[in-house]
Amino acid sequence: MNVYDTANKLAMEIKQSEEYVNYKMAKEVLDLNSELKKKISEFEKARYDAQIEIMQTGKANDEKNQRMQQLYIELLENQDAKRFFETETKFNTMLSDVNKIIGDAIKDVLSI
Repeated sequence: MNVYDTANKLAMEIKQSEEYVNYKMAKEVLDLNSELKKKISEFEKARYDAQIEIMQTGKANDEKNQRMQQLYIELLENQDAKRFFETETKFNTMLSDVNKIIGDAIKDVLSI
């Protein structure tokens, strides 16, 4: 079997997976609520800023972390946002698992 055929089959199976379908539906719900979508974008920017701070300085910025946590707490009060985060996590976990499986299969040629 051709590796490209296998990759295309994997891509098709991912798009048919429960994780993908649920995540896609959660994103579509967000598209219908521009205010909620804006709040999630604001949270994701705050999370990104907090992570960059840690990478650049080696320590967390309490103010940025508090801002990020407060936004997250507020978002979790909304069922659509909560569902979005849950489905996003499950989808990302699946992708991470698939990447690990592939990485483990070829790690003998990746190490120097």
